[in-house]
Amino acid sequence: MTRVVVVGDLMTDAVARARYPLARASDTPAIVTMHGGGSGANIASWLAVEGAEVAFIGRRGADITGRNRDMELMGYGVDARLVMDPERPTGTCVVLVTHKGERTMLSDPGANAALSPEDLPRDLFSQGGHLHVSGYTLINEGSREAGLAALEMARRAGMSISVDCSSSAPLERTGAEPFLEWTQNAKLLFANADQAKVLTGRDEPDAAAKVLTAWFPQVVIKLAGEGALWYTNTRSEPIKAPAETVERVVDGTGAGDAFTAGFLPAWLAGKPPAEALSAGNRLAAKAIAHLGARPRL
Repeated sequence: MTRVVVVGDLMTDAVARARYPLARASDTPAIVTMHGGGSGANIASWLAVEGAEVAFIGRRGADITGRNRDMELMGYGVDARLVMDPERPTGTCVVLVTHKGERTMLSDPGANAALSPEDLPRDLFSQGGHLHVSGYTLINEGSREAGLAALEMARRAGMSISVDCSSSAPLERTGAEPFLEWTQNAKLLFANADQAKVLTGRDEPDAAAKVLTAWFPQVVIKLAGEGALWYTNTRSEPIKAPAETVERVVDGTGAGDAFTAGFLPAWLAGKPPAEALSAGNRLAAKAIAHLGARPRL
């Protein structure tokens, strides 16, 4: 089985689910819960629980939340290579969920923003492995050098590489051209429809996927309730797989990360794209039915 090395963000998510429409400048009853989060850490956690051999490279604060996140990752079976930052706290994300399910995220990267090339364990970069880089690592100026170093180390080692765009607003602030230039050696790009539009200017996911194959041999676009599509420039049309039916939606936070964790093992094993897409959709549905972004043991 191919070992997956994930470089990315480690966060604590404070999720507030409003019971009614938000009352601006006043109070709105809500259910507030705390969970482990961060796109990179979520993907590593789901991969480990699904049986993959996975290592996670990141940075945490010297605080109790950082210690909890570290122990949580190890509990899932992740080889957690976390550097403790003596000054910055563990990253935190406040997730505001409206009564209709729309999510808005307020992120403080904390220690994530100080990830450096020196934090990358050289023993994890070896031929036959796979590197997955969370887009947040590249979008954040403080950790960008580490993300670029990881991509170069993986390329030199002969590892396969995938990258996730992570979030549309910070991706737009960073700019499509720099992001595409940084990641063009990746074999596989993950994006949702909004992120694909930022990178290409195309409204339709099918058209955006076709444009993106000018930079990446394979592209996966996550379509939320409509499932996902895979495209390569050797095909005339993308392959699509519908989303799994979810009887009870608990929380959609981290569902896209779970999709990536479901897709990658099947893809690395050489399964047909339709099968890998279905595996991603199944794990995304499982995540939606859970409370919080991470698996629950």
